[in-house]
Amino acid sequence: MKNTILMNAQEVAEALGVSKASAYKMIHVWNEKLQKMGYTTVSGRISWKYFQEQFYGLTEKEVM
Repeated sequence: MKNTILMNAQEVAEALGVSKASAYKMIHVWNEKLQKMGYTTVSGRISWKYFQEQFYGLTEKEVM
């Protein structure tokens, strides 16, 4: 991963070995969850840390 806070659909697709369309769907679902928790989101992008937590079940300490 490059040194950015947010991942785009292409990066999610490559990390998971899925299509870009599938990555966009996953990002959309994750962003909806974040919005319900009161976070601001960017369409088509997901926090790198949140991606690690959601997909791999890693905690913030493990991600760092």
